[in-house]
Amino acid sequence: MRLFVSIDLPEHLIDAIADAQDRFPETTDIRYTDPTQAHVTIQFLGEMPSSRLTDIQLALERAVESAAVSSFELTVGGLGAFPSMSYITVIWTGVRNDVGVDRTTRLHTAVETEMTDIGISPDDHPFTPHITLARMDGAHGKSTVQRVIETQDPDIGTTTVDAIQLKKSILTGSPPTYETVETIPI
Repeated sequence: MRLFVSIDLPEHLIDAIADAQDRFPETTDIRYTDPTQAHVTIQFLGEMPSSRLTDIQLALERAVESAAVSSFELTVGGLGAFPSMSYITVIWTGVRNDVGVDRTTRLHTAVETEMTDIGISPDDHPFTPHITLARMDGAHGKSTVQRVIETQDPDIGTTTVDAIQLKKSILTGSPPTYETVETIPI
């Protein structure tokens, strides 16, 4: 199964994420994510056999303990692109508040350490806490997308984070769907 660790988002943020997606014209090479599946990825784990599930769950419990993070406020907003504005493959909205960035980064670092300790390789991309809004498959409409990212500043909202989730991706349809395997309170 294909696994990742994330922070789920409440309904009021999901509605605002859908509104942020509406800022981009449909005449571009954009594939929108399903707002109901929106989340902040803490770490992508990749394809794992079900026999690793218990080890992963225990490692996540240790990670939450070592991160020494209690529930916190997460404020989401703005727009950005990966890997860069000149070559856009992912359009995102980010974690805005210092506490949210600090806590998600601490969780990411602790999860990465624990996963490495049980033999799961870390992601090779620098960690930027964000929610993926869309993927861009080509250059059609790139200048329009760049203009929206540079000129729009949506305020998605704030939520309290009190848990992380171990999720599995179900890739049978397009877009993929995600199912919670376990919730680990913080």
